[in-house]
Amino acid sequence: MKLHFFYLAFALTLIGFISACKDGELDPNKPGLLVPLTVEHDLSLPAIEVNGTRLHAEAFGHPDSALLIVLHGGPGSDYRYLLRCKAFAEQGYRVIFYDQRGAGLSKRHPASDFTINVMFDDLEAVIQYYRKSPNQKVFLLGHSWGGMLAAGFINNKTLPISGVIVGEPGGFTYDQMNEYVSRSRSFGLLTEALNDATYVDQLLSGSEDDHQILDYKFTLWASSGDDEESPIGNTGPLQEWRGGYVSFNALFGIAQRDGFDWTANLHQYQTPVLFIYSERNTAYGLEHAKKVASAFPNVQLFRCAGEGHDMLSFDQGWNNCFPTMLDYLNQLK
Repeated sequence: MKLHFFYLAFALTLIGFISACKDGELDPNKPGLLVPLTVEHDLSLPAIEVNGTRLHAEAFGHPDSALLIVLHGGPGSDYRYLLRCKAFAEQGYRVIFYDQRGAGLSKRHPASDFTINVMFDDLEAVIQYYRKSPNQKVFLLGHSWGGMLAAGFINNKTLPISGVIVGEPGGFTYDQMNEYVSRSRSFGLLTEALNDATYVDQLLSGSEDDHQILDYKFTLWASSGDDEESPIGNTGPLQEWRGGYVSFNALFGIAQRDGFDWTANLHQYQTPVLFIYSERNTAYGLEHAKKVASAFPNVQLFRCAGEGHDMLSFDQGWNNCFPTMLDYLNQLK
């Protein structure tokens, strides 16, 4: 397989880095060397303390406006790729972004600290942190895993949610999620993007406590999904800060071990739900969208033309989705 100049330069740089580590000049676990610092090590980052953790978080818009909580994908990604959603603040909403526990620039935790319920508890704590009064409406906007988190929260928590937008959630049951994941990661194991992402495994290894090394490798692996051979159909690479490998591995492992079904109570949620799926993601499609969305009794399906899975991150997808999302929110505001 032909190695592009970029990857050759990257490989040579990485080999030099490893050689320096062996000579004692550099420590790959030194904060900030491989990946950006988290809120633990960079106190200038915006952060909140909730539910026994420190989360990288930002808020835009008037504090008394209706809350719009933006939930990023993963597990283990960050909210950088969803920052276009700041536009809702100019439309009268208080837009809240946070990197989920152990992800992005938030505090790192051992695998034992992760459960599905603690992710729901974190979301509830974020809402309570920013909510100024019981009458302040709360909306959820969840993409991919974030859409799953939103549905699971509504299914398992009693805190009233005034409306929810989900963008291609893998599934609200384990079987649905597994079906989608198997299709979305079905491109060949010898594709160039995946080969380049896994090449680093030959040079760097890390235990569960080596968050910097693990996050670095995880970020490379996750970026292979942006390759043109991937069925998810993205029209470009995502802008992200730092992947959270331990959070991804722990939560995905829990799902594989225990399974999940977050649909038992969704039929009680009578509020309309906006469910977005994309034109270019061949692993998803209308049929999977209908299957997942059927757990809600009142769903508006919206097809985002010209874009793939990360439809809210690119110009065409955002321009297609934003008016529909805003109209949906304004009808419930």
